[in-house]
Amino acid sequence: QLQASGGGLVQAGGSLRLSCAATGVSFNRYAMGWFRQAPGKEREFVSAINRSGGGPFYADSVKGRFTMSRDNAKSTMYLQMTSLKAEDTAVYYCAVDRQVISSSISRPASYNYWGQGTLVTVSS
Repeated sequence: QLQASGGGLVQAGGSLRLSCAATGVSFNRYAMGWFRQAPGKEREFVSAINRSGGGPFYADSVKGRFTMSRDNAKSTMYLQMTSLKAEDTAVYYCAVDRQVISSSISRPASYNYWGQGTLVTVSS
């Protein structure tokens, strides 16, 4: 089970840190990712770490502003978001799966285990 938290309302240029805590799951050998879905749009890739720990990898739209990390001991992953823009407004989801191959880590359909989502609203 994944529990995402940390979303909220922030002004443009501000920062937020999202957390995703896993229970009953060891992060060892799991690919993990952050995705987001804005109203009326499809879920899109934000960042991911592959099964062997390679990465993080980032979408071009967040590169240089977002930082993904994980704490295996706590079975928790994080997404530090800085220089937030209005277009970052979305529900953010965390996801993990042991079967995701590296070439597919950016595809939402590759993940079977999802958190419930946390809303990030950036006001301009």
